[in-house]
Amino acid sequence: MIEINAVTKAYGTGKNRFLALDNVSVSIKQNEFFTLLGPSGCGKTTLLRTIAGFVDPTSGTVTMNGKNLLDLPPHKRPVNTVFQSYALFPHLTVAQNIGFSLEMLGKPKAEIDKTVDKMLALVQLEAFATRKPQQLSGGQQQRVALARALAPEPKVLLLDEPLSALDLKLRKEMQLELKRLQIETGITFIFVTHDQEEALTMSDRIAVMKSGTILQIGSPRAIYNHPVDRFVADFIGETNFLSGSIENSQIRLSSGELLDGEIEGRAGAVTLAVRPEQVRIGSAGDNGGLLATITDTVYFGTDTHCHMLLSDQTEIVARLQSPPSGDIGLTRGEKVRLRFEPGALQVLES
Repeated sequence: MIEINAVTKAYGTGKNRFLALDNVSVSIKQNEFFTLLGPSGCGKTTLLRTIAGFVDPTSGTVTMNGKNLLDLPPHKRPVNTVFQSYALFPHLTVAQNIGFSLEMLGKPKAEIDKTVDKMLALVQLEAFATRKPQQLSGGQQQRVALARALAPEPKVLLLDEPLSALDLKLRKEMQLELKRLQIETGITFIFVTHDQEEALTMSDRIAVMKSGTILQIGSPRAIYNHPVDRFVADFIGETNFLSGSIENSQIRLSSGELLDGEIEGRAGAVTLAVRPEQVRIGSAGDNGGLLATITDTVYFGTDTHCHMLLSDQTEIVARLQSPPSGDIGLTRGEKVRLRFEPGALQVLES
């Protein structure tokens, strides 16, 4: 639906030239929940604002269904934006806020009323139609902002970190709510966030960005389980890293120990990534595996994180499901043997 081709956005000249976007290309599908994920300053908001028309790229093209978007001013593009600050009109009711953009478009009153009722039902705020924004909770204000953006039936909804001002519990609720709205409306959502949990929870596909470039595009499962490099592996969830080399199809760690299993078709220095939930802990007297020393255990309720050191002082964290007692039976200073689930080790170029 949207084709972004070789888009670059440069600020300044000469030595002061800064590339907010560096030759970015990506295709976004019809009826897709697409997320731009990355740390602050990586260019994700600049890319979103380029689609919206608030930023003019230095070079490159942006098309929607084959038509050039860059020739259109922001108010004529078939997109709407939901910002981090909800920007609701404090003097208008919920219903009036939702209907405002329709009034600006010159829609008949009967059509506006019908659409407002539909949007109120969609975001489950029918009982709050006559309230002012200051009489609503943060989550309710967020729903009003969403309803107002959806009312004109844009082809694409752009969301710039809209959940960052909410508390943790409400943020998790709104993640499910946003995905429900996207499915029910059939509108393409392009979502910007630095929160990897938000991206994994809601997205059909994710683009991981760094320094104005896209490093990897894929489904949440593909990016989590098969990161292309260390940055992506480290940014998406918690990850353990091991240094070593591949010799005769086997992995020798920097400590000198050999790992179980074989790696085909690779050789030389590598970095290995393994998720904490894929680490298994056994008795120190077991055969095989890696000898480690427990340095700490941290209780998180549903699970417990066990921190360990290998013989070369590499830190490894295992995420273990907490038993009913809450005690996983491991103590600081205890020696254990580590193993990794089959297929859990991801080999990255060193």
